Amino acid sequence: MLAFILRRLIQAMIVMVVVALIAFMLFQYVGDPVVFLLGQDATPAQISQLRTSLGLDQPFFVQFLHFLINAVQGEFGLSLRQGAKVSRLIAERLPATMELALVAAVLALVVGIPMGVYAALRRGSFMSQVLMTISLLGVSLPTFLIGILLILFFSVGLGWFPSFGRGDVVQLGWWSSGLLTVDGWYHIVLPAITLAIFQLTLIMRLVRAEMLEVLRTDYIKFARARGLSNRAIHFGHALKNTLVPVMTITGLQLGGLIAFAIITETVFQWPGMGLLFIQAVTFADIPVMAAYLCLIALIFVVINLVVDMLYFAVDPRLRVSNAGGH
Repeated sequence: MLAFILRRLIQAMIVMVVVALIAFMLFQYVGDPVVFLLGQDATPAQISQLRTSLGLDQPFFVQFLHFLINAVQGEFGLSLRQGAKVSRLIAERLPATMELALVAAVLALVVGIPMGVYAALRRGSFMSQVLMTISLLGVSLPTFLIGILLILFFSVGLGWFPSFGRGDVVQLGWWSSGLLTVDGWYHIVLPAITLAIFQLTLIMRLVRAEMLEVLRTDYIKFARARGLSNRAIHFGHALKNTLVPVMTITGLQLGGLIAFAIITETVFQWPGMGLLFIQAVTFADIPVMAAYLCLIALIFVVINLVVDMLYFAVDPRLRVSNAGGH
C-alpha cells in the first residue's frame, strides 16, 4: 500500500510540474505583462526597470524556478485587469464553484444510480426505454442550451427560480456559503441541474451497462442456484460490484464538474472561478489564467489520487497484484 501511494504521489508531482510549465509558458508567449502594466506610452527606461523588478531579464529556467516556488505558496502575482492579487480573486470565487459542483455531483449520484439500476433490472419495460431516451438527450444537448431552456421555463415562464446570481450568502471566515440561506438554495437549483444533467445521464448509462455485465457473471448464477432472493442478488452482490468502476468515473467527473463549470457559470452569471476565467481570457489576463490552470490541475490530481487509493482499498485484485509485484 505504501509503495502504491508513493508511486502515485511521484506521478502527481510530475503532472503538476508539467502543468506549471505550461502555465508559465503563457507568461512567455501570450502577450507581454510589462506592456499590460505600463501601457503603450511607457518609455524604454520604464520598461527596462519593470522587467528587472519582475525578474523578466533572468534566464528561462531561473524564472520558471521562481514561478514554481511562488505557485507552491499560492502566489501568481497581480491581475492585469483588476490590479488585485490573483490569490485573493481565486479565494473569493472558489466557494461558489465548489458549492455548485458539490450540489451537482450529489444530484447526479442520487438520481443517476437508481435510474441506472432500474433501467438494468427492467430493461424491457416502457419506463426503462423512456429513461434511456432521456439519457440520450442529456448526453447530446449542449450545456448552454439546457441552461437557457431551464431559465426560459422555470424563471421566465413560471417564475419559480431566479435566472442569475448566487443569492444571499453567509460568511464563514474567508469562505462564503449560499447553502445556509433559503435564497442561496433558490439560486443554485437551476445552475446545479444544468451542470448535473450530463454527469447524471453518464452515470445512469454506466451503471446500467455495468449492472447488466455483472448480472451475467458466474457468481450471480451461483447465487441464484443457492436460492438467494432477487433483492439480495441485485443489491447485495450485483450493485456492490457495479459501483467499483462507477466510483472511479464519478471521482474523475467531480473534477470535470469543477473544471468545466465555465459554461454554466457564464449562462447563469454565477460568480465562480469559471466566470473569472472567461473574463480573464477576454482581457488576456495571464496571471489569472495561469492560476486557474494550476488550480484545476491540482484538483484533478488530488481527486485522481484519492480515487486510486479508494479503488485499491475496495478491489482486492489490485492488492493481490501489487503484492505479487505486477
